[in-house]
Amino acid sequence: MAALVVPSWLRSAVTGWGTAGGGALGVAAGASTLAGGRWAAWLPEVLPLAGVRLSLDPLGGVFVAVTGGVAVCAGIYAVGYARESGRVVQATLPLFVASMLLVPAAATVSTLLVGWELMALTSLLLVLAEHAHRAEVGRAGLWYAVMTHLGFVAILAGLAFFAAGAGGEAFDQLRGATLSPAARNVVFLATLAGFASKAGIVPLHVWLPRAHPEAPSHVSALMSAAMVNLGVYGIARVGLDLLGGGPQWWWLVVLGVGALSALFGILQAAVSTDLKRLLGYSTTENMGLVLVGVGAAGFFGPGSALAALALTAAVLHVVNHAGFKTLLFLSAGSVLRATGTRDLDALGGLRSRMPYTTVLFAIGALCASALPPGNGFVSEWLLLQSLIHALPSSGVAGAITMPLAVGVIALSAGLAVATFVKAFGVGFLARPRGSGAESATESPPSMLAGMGTAAACCALLALAPAAVLPGLSAILPGAPAVSGQVALRLNGVLGTISPVLIAGSLVLAVAALLAVLRLISTRRVRRAARLWDCGAGPMSARMEYTATSFAEPLQRVFDDVLAPESDVDVTPVRESAYLVERVRFQARIPDRIEHRLYEPVLAGLKAVGRSARVLANGSVHRYLAYGFYALTGALIVLAVLR
Repeated sequence: MAALVVPSWLRSAVTGWGTAGGGALGVAAGASTLAGGRWAAWLPEVLPLAGVRLSLDPLGGVFVAVTGGVAVCAGIYAVGYARESGRVVQATLPLFVASMLLVPAAATVSTLLVGWELMALTSLLLVLAEHAHRAEVGRAGLWYAVMTHLGFVAILAGLAFFAAGAGGEAFDQLRGATLSPAARNVVFLATLAGFASKAGIVPLHVWLPRAHPEAPSHVSALMSAAMVNLGVYGIARVGLDLLGGGPQWWWLVVLGVGALSALFGILQAAVSTDLKRLLGYSTTENMGLVLVGVGAAGFFGPGSALAALALTAAVLHVVNHAGFKTLLFLSAGSVLRATGTRDLDALGGLRSRMPYTTVLFAIGALCASALPPGNGFVSEWLLLQSLIHALPSSGVAGAITMPLAVGVIALSAGLAVATFVKAFGVGFLARPRGSGAESATESPPSMLAGMGTAAACCALLALAPAAVLPGLSAILPGAPAVSGQVALRLNGVLGTISPVLIAGSLVLAVAALLAVLRLISTRRVRRAARLWDCGAGPMSARMEYTATSFAEPLQRVFDDVLAPESDVDVTPVRESAYLVERVRFQARIPDRIEHRLYEPVLAGLKAVGRSARVLANGSVHRYLAYGFYALTGALIVLAVLR
């Protein structure tokens, strides 16, 4: 609330450091819970009737710590980035972080729902922060508002039905409830739909690539690296904890939608030219990979070594994704602030103008590509190990599903490499292709500090994942799935990996190669010569690869999946039909799921709305008749039911 009263020159510092401080408290609370501590609170006066009951266990502690870590980086970054933001927007940021910390700490249905709705409303306000400047912000906010509240309705219906069957709303009561198989299926499917919508899972993802690019960049980082994780938390909390597992088909559904999201998300990212939209689709891909791990853990069943390994890999990927996606969105905000554009086709040449942002974005791109020594490599390797070792003993369903999941993960990893090579190479290297890129300057120190903090977290997770793995193992009872410090050993299956040795080997190999090249070059006389240009003269920025041209071969390979649209407009010379004055070519790759699924639904709703206008003709007598018939019908229904 201090942001509402402090002067404008001090507002961003108060809000930013306050957000970072709240995030640090979240990290401390989550870390202490993972170390074996327990924390609970009962606040009966906060909510009428139900009150607020909070409790942190290891599962909630992981998500509280991750959310807090993202908030620390975003808060430091906001000190320099959000100086021009409005008073209300800056005051909403700490409230958004507080609501995200509240959700994993909730111990009752009512507390969870209040925290969830507060998170939705505050994030919506932040998405709409720049609605006065761009019309796209309003449309993105509308999509986000509708999808997030439809998801809330599904969660509310599922948990209310669950609480009614359990005779209470406390999580301890829900764990001991005895429900029929049909009731359990209803609860799981309803909550899965609601939580998957928040996680950006296909086909409920359509709000994500709209809302994340239009929000301020530090808010984009919070939404993409922290808020979407709470959708995964909800699925794990309800399915694995409160319902105690379930039939295998539940988890095959989770695994299937996760695999579909991973593949579809990275395909859309690979062909996107909007930098923040690319990162938004990358979030859909990574949340899909996390759900593959959660689905595999549920499929293998509690007590299984493979289930423990799959869930550990999934939660570790949540942590890793939070690290590199925070870094990437903050770096994208640095580029947007300096150039005024998110279009990769209009960028380039930032390496010399923004050297620190270039290095930091390169670190995030390496981690997101799941290549060693990035932190994304370790969690995806663990996930692959859990799926590969399941093949001999997973039954017919597993024998079909697990190889397909392995193939999806491998394909998505390859496409991720191409995606981030495009984002970094086209966006930062070569020559600038737009006036904004030509005049770009480096970001202020506070923004670089926020990005540097996220990069340091990525480096720690990449080189020393053993620092967090013991805490993650506390989620499941029994022996940890992974042990060791320098070399990580998989317990229950054969497998060993050493991130430090891999990173050291790569550094030595690169150093040896550079030494050999330097030795060879010193024995030759250097001559200055112009680069080969095919006889066309000096190379210009128009001759470079753009993001569109770089992705064109991938687009051709996946043409049937992406279904690109193109239009050629030929304008002939007025005096002659054979001479052409202008040829205009337009190409776009729409979201095919949105095009095939949502557009017909929206068209149908518009048709219903137009046809319903005849009901509202301005007659008071007709309106009174509507009320009379509705009341009479309700009384008849109540009389029949009684």
